[in-house]
Amino acid sequence: MAVIVLAGMIGAGKSTYTTLISEELRSEAFYEQVKDNTILEKFYDNPKRWAFSLQIFFLNTRFRSIKQALVHRHNVLDRSIYEDALFTRINYEQGNMSEAEMALYTDLLDNMMEEIDGMPKKGPDLLIYLRGSLETHLERIQKRGRPYEQIQDNPELLAYYTKLHGRYDDWFASYDKSPTLVINIDEINLERPGDQALVMHKVKQALKQTQEA
Repeated sequence: MAVIVLAGMIGAGKSTYTTLISEELRSEAFYEQVKDNTILEKFYDNPKRWAFSLQIFFLNTRFRSIKQALVHRHNVLDRSIYEDALFTRINYEQGNMSEAEMALYTDLLDNMMEEIDGMPKKGPDLLIYLRGSLETHLERIQKRGRPYEQIQDNPELLAYYTKLHGRYDDWFASYDKSPTLVINIDEINLERPGDQALVMHKVKQALKQTQEA
């Protein structure tokens, strides 16, 4: 039994990896709420108006998901609360959130993390970082086809993606809540069955090492 969280920029393939891993390990999958998220598309249309609302929405849903996952202890989450602050920080730096909104968000996040730290199980067993080039992420975003995510004729959105991508390695270097595994998505394609087997081998080996530690 294990709690696994996926991490990575927009377009990394977290939901696809979550499905593969949860099915192979016969565990429950927690997916980021996109279909029923009425704020997400509004954010892409007007980030200055909706950035704070969106980040609070995600913070609340991810807090609920990680608490449920840590209680049931056999889950895969396609996004977690641990990388949430990175998105908020980028939005603040780009002028999409005020200083007061950033302070309120930080206070809420700190309170939530304190509650998680007080739980019997304080963190996931493994975090999997899906790392790739900006070009790979942009190609996957285009292939996914959500109209509001596309960068054509939208230099501000490209700047947002570029800045977010450039900060992910620093975020990952500072992450200390669990053991980690890095998967290079430039080299691995889950549409190839052999690559699916390779990923599961890496995941099972990483879990084995955490259990032996």
